[in-house]
Amino acid sequence: MKAFLSLVVISTLLMSASMAPAQTVPSVMAPQPAAHVIVPAPVPAAPVSTNVGGLTTGDVVYTYHLGSGDKVKISVYGEPDLGGTVAVTGDGKISLPLIGEVQAAGMTPPQLQSAIEAIYRQGYLKDPKVNVEVLNFRPFYILGEVKLPGEYPYDNGMTVVKAVALAQGFTYRADQKKVFIKHINDNRELQVPLTSTQTVEPGDTIRIAERYF
Repeated sequence: MKAFLSLVVISTLLMSASMAPAQTVPSVMAPQPAAHVIVPAPVPAAPVSTNVGGLTTGDVVYTYHLGSGDKVKISVYGEPDLGGTVAVTGDGKISLPLIGEVQAAGMTPPQLQSAIEAIYRQGYLKDPKVNVEVLNFRPFYILGEVKLPGEYPYDNGMTVVKAVALAQGFTYRADQKKVFIKHINDNRELQVPLTSTQTVEPGDTIRIAERYF
């Protein structure tokens, strides 16, 4: 009888064990590699066009160099008696208090400013701050097939078309497709297309040729 009861108990235990839910062992996941981050390459900055002491007409930048006939205003910070309005003489110089004549022709306004400051530092002023401003540009000249050729004052942004308008327009013989321009420091004329954007520099000589029929 005891043996029978023992067999019943063992059978019951085995059946309970077989019916128990299996334990799930969590799987250990291997670490995933970090995603590759694409960093965009830096966009290069657009080139900055500097126009120190220059004139701008549309997309054309011309660096202005002083010459005979220009009138400039010189200001010295904290020294009002040293400033004033002066003209560039025929030999390319200006005259200033204390330091006398200074070469100006061929320089841009910032270059002349630096030159004056350097001279004033030579025993005159400890730390001079000079400003140079062009008040009147040297004139330009227009010749050839225009109604009123001659010398005209230069304005900032001058073009050939504006120059022709100042000279009262073309004659009926004018070639309106090209123009000849001689810069003040050049020995020869340049032939360029006559367009509405063709610029003129101070001191230029413009020649409108006769057209061939």
